[in-house]
Amino acid sequence: MEHDNNSRIRIGVGGWTFEPWRDNFFPKGLPHSRELHYASRQLTAIEVNGTYYSTFKPPTFAKWRGETPEGFVFSLKANRFATNRKLLATAGESIQRFVTSGIAELDDKLGPLVWQFMPTKQFDATDFEAFLALLPKHVDGVALRHVLDVRHESFLSPEFLPLARRYGCTAVHTDSDKFPAIADEQSNLAYIRLMRSEAERPTGYPPVALSQWAEGAKAWVGKGAAREVYIYLINGAKERAPAAAQELIRQLG
Repeated sequence: MEHDNNSRIRIGVGGWTFEPWRDNFFPKGLPHSRELHYASRQLTAIEVNGTYYSTFKPPTFAKWRGETPEGFVFSLKANRFATNRKLLATAGESIQRFVTSGIAELDDKLGPLVWQFMPTKQFDATDFEAFLALLPKHVDGVALRHVLDVRHESFLSPEFLPLARRYGCTAVHTDSDKFPAIADEQSNLAYIRLMRSEAERPTGYPPVALSQWAEGAKAWVGKGAAREVYIYLINGAKERAPAAAQELIRQLG
């Protein structure tokens, strides 16, 4: 049962092409074209940032799917044109363009889609609801799950989480002191971005801190068979992210 629970906990990093990782994570001399193949066998998920900045085509998603092992999952950051706008209600076309860009090629390796908002974007319940109503539940037969990366204090409003929940969405939880820490106890999905790794620590975080996240993740999935956790080691001392993720995976057994 414990093993089954652990399979609902995904641990990873942001992307797989990062120069410093060629010194401390990837084997020396590994061809760059093999980096995804290697990373996906050390971690259980990757959050893709590139989709935030540019549009990829179906063959790229199909290639990623083919290079990664069974059970591996990609979280994709939705294109910024959908979220970086004055009126979110006008995002329909950008949302559709991203969702129909070929992400369905990932099939069962498609994890949550992350909609990241500017730190200056404030919570406006009416406009935000108009945006949530535009998010599709499926594309080409593949179910979609949506995670909201909101970064302004106004989202601590008591209205925000119930609104997100009503549309089947969950909020990113972060340990960054720059953004509000929002956790939805009622969601089945916990999506956590850990952003405080330190260069002087070999595993980015003290092992005892990672152990607390590991215990928290186990407790979360232990509360119901539909519960899942995604934990990404992002930012901070990014060169330490793979080591931190691997230590977290080790602690989860």
